[in-house]
Amino acid sequence: MTIRTVLFRLHWLLGLTAGLVLALVGVTGAMLSYEEALTEWVNGDRAFVAASSDAPRLSPAALKARIEEQRPGLTVSSLILWADPERSPRIRFAGDAKLSARPPTLYLDPVDGRELGEMRLEGAFATIRKLHRWLLLPGDGKGWGRSITGICTIALLLFLGTGLYLRWPRIHSWKIWLKPFLKRPGRPRWWSLHSIAGTWLIPFYAAIALTGLWWSYDSYRNAATWLLTGETRAARAPRSPGAPPQVHTSALDMAWATFSASEGAGAHMALIALPGPELATIRIRFLAAPSDLPKARDEATFDPVTGARLSQTRFSDKPLGQQMAENMLEVHRGRFFGGIVAFLFFTAALAMPLFAVTGLVLYVLRRGARRRRSMAAAPVGATTSRA
Repeated sequence: MTIRTVLFRLHWLLGLTAGLVLALVGVTGAMLSYEEALTEWVNGDRAFVAASSDAPRLSPAALKARIEEQRPGLTVSSLILWADPERSPRIRFAGDAKLSARPPTLYLDPVDGRELGEMRLEGAFATIRKLHRWLLLPGDGKGWGRSITGICTIALLLFLGTGLYLRWPRIHSWKIWLKPFLKRPGRPRWWSLHSIAGTWLIPFYAAIALTGLWWSYDSYRNAATWLLTGETRAARAPRSPGAPPQVHTSALDMAWATFSASEGAGAHMALIALPGPELATIRIRFLAAPSDLPKARDEATFDPVTGARLSQTRFSDKPLGQQMAENMLEVHRGRFFGGIVAFLFFTAALAMPLFAVTGLVLYVLRRGARRRRSMAAAPVGATTSRA
């Protein structure tokens, strides 16, 4: 048995097992690629309001107090504010222990703080995300689903390596490598579609797999963090039991005033995260200008008691490795490299079922051809006796 035969059997064996999971993960990943855009489009009647630019808007502290009055028992964990006066502020709550889930995100009127409605599709995308990461199996990130998707991600890397070896041409012509020959009938047509499309998408699938393992194995994540930043990943602080600590209203107002008068003046978007079980400060991450690169967020932190600025970091001042490590989700989706690359990543993820289908068809056709050859090579007498 040659090396080529071993790799070929490994390739189709993985295709019959991990290929089906990868097809599912690819489709759900493609759906999650444009979650923000789809959510904003579906919630257009709530995400935007007809507000005069001269009308005074409520401060973050006033919005927080207003919504907590309307929703007693819930605690605001973060707010998203926009420079555009017609964009509605968005409110997220801390997880509710009674419901064992996070309450839905709300849109608010920026002038009077009244509720405009819950975010549509939020629950649907939460389910799609669990399907993508953990296959909706019990235990979520601590269950078997995470292990299965991690193993299948490793299988994707094996797919790429074995597939590249199996189709390495003897004549190194760009037509052989990159041009499909779909006019051929039968197995050659399916093989051309399977192998040529796979060759085009090798760089994207390699990037998707290598970044996807970031969430599958802690040891891999630690090693990747060290390679990108030269430092080991800090241990995550354990969640504190009970309700998150309360932020002083005056401190939030002071922090927002300081931010708005300095680095945040005219900021396109500001995400205010309030102190909680995993955060001890008021943290404001913001985009200075409209951009399709959500990675490029600067950050400032403030004292939750006095509102004094504690730190300030700019995205542009960080080395590339640190930028990637802190925005691995955007690297995984391709948005780290811009809108065009993000669309190519989306297309590659959406095409994963194509390889499952074409690979299965090739397997069935090959088995049928082998069976016909065996029957043709069998002695006539043996064939008659079996009949």
